Amino acid sequence: MSDKTPLYQAHINAGGKIVDFSGWALPIHYGSQVDEHHQVRQDAGVFDVSHMTILDIDGSQSKSFLQHLLANDVDKLVPYQALYSAMCNDHGGVIDDLIAYWLDGDRYRLVVNAATRDKDIAWIDAKASAFDVEVEERSDLAMLAIQGPHALEKLANISQEIKGALVDLKAFFAVELGHWMIARTGYTGEDGVEVMLPAKEVVAFFEKVLAQGIKPCGLGARDTLRLEAGMNLYGTDMDEDVSPLAANMAWTIAWTPEDRIFIGREALEVQRGCTKEKLVGLVLQGKGVLRHGQRVITPEGDGIITSGTFSPTLKVGVGLARVPKNTGQTCEVDIRGKLLPAKVVKPCFVRHGKRVVE
Repeated sequence: MSDKTPLYQAHINAGGKIVDFSGWALPIHYGSQVDEHHQVRQDAGVFDVSHMTILDIDGSQSKSFLQHLLANDVDKLVPYQALYSAMCNDHGGVIDDLIAYWLDGDRYRLVVNAATRDKDIAWIDAKASAFDVEVEERSDLAMLAIQGPHALEKLANISQEIKGALVDLKAFFAVELGHWMIARTGYTGEDGVEVMLPAKEVVAFFEKVLAQGIKPCGLGARDTLRLEAGMNLYGTDMDEDVSPLAANMAWTIAWTPEDRIFIGREALEVQRGCTKEKLVGLVLQGKGVLRHGQRVITPEGDGIITSGTFSPTLKVGVGLARVPKNTGQTCEVDIRGKLLPAKVVKPCFVRHGKRVVE
């Protein structure tokens, strides 16, 4: 039996087709995945992401703990700023990718993936035992992601309080409104926010969001949107056996200060500069669809598609692939026994509704 978010009945009422996703009953779409994809690229859509895990970190050693736990460095943050980071194991593999917020004082918030909830909490609790910190899972909160070029202006119409909070909210920053938190982040390549609020208030808020013409969107569109934006999906594009260095996440590793000892640093130092693989974007040259697990053929050796789809925006097959480090600008993909040519590009295809690949 799948767990249900507080919006389960609201999804059914809105015509959502419910599927199991990492043990949660969530909508895959509300009629047309492609329409929902275009809705976010062109206007505004709302996703129920209440299945994701929210952890609050508090205590006199909160910063020191997170500096040890994460590959990126929370010391770079100013109050209410967000940080994307890998949480690595001792071998430099990615236990999870997450967003960390410094709220104020000793208070931090982590948002981690739903599929990794149990192992993440076990890992974090084990590492926290050596520090003066408290880790609290905020299962009392729900979360909505409201994304698209018109998301903020439509959201501002709901109340003067929300409108005021959005006025000076910069990208990758957050603001607290009582028990609510609004963060200007996202997973679609479009502007937008994630709203964390008490679970008992989310149904009423969801209805107000829909009343502004913000359409409900499901997991299907969320995946094609994030892939067009070149954003990783945990368990598909990286996992505990994959280093951030091989997952296009080298930029999230804070090597300085050199005396900061974070989990996995020693292994990553060894790998640094001699990684044999890299994560790239692929654009299929011709008809076809790229899918996870397809073989990539290059003169330097074989690679593999980690994520693939047919891009609704570009009308062509696109994907992310892990390939030999010296792979050039072209390759071939084995699609059901046929070798089809593909162009190797930076792992980002669409941002802010615009094509960013040649």
